[in-house]
Amino acid sequence: MSEQQERRARKRLAPSEKYEVFGQILTQQATQREAAASWGVDRTTVVHICRVAKDGALSALAASVPGRPSGAASPEQAELAAARSEIERLRATVTEQAVGRPARAAT
Repeated sequence: MSEQQERRARKRLAPSEKYEVFGQILTQQATQREAAASWGVDRTTVVHICRVAKDGALSALAASVPGRPSGAASPEQAELAAARSEIERLRATVTEQAVGRPARAAT
């Protein structure tokens, strides 16, 4: 059986290894064929890695906008604000139950 006809076991590359493969191709340190041979994967795997990396980079760049973030709260900030309002509501309820009359905001 010739080398091309042999079926190799599928090799999985770690994300950091895929990034290295993409970097080699991007900086022209290796051709797709050379990278595939050195990493022990098929050339179509290298093509797929490069395509996914390019798509990911483009979508990340499209999502980033110049300037400072707007006044929109991050999910953590929104959760913190909701927790603070819940604490205030519970504090008013406890005060009302302890005193026996509704707690009113100072005017």
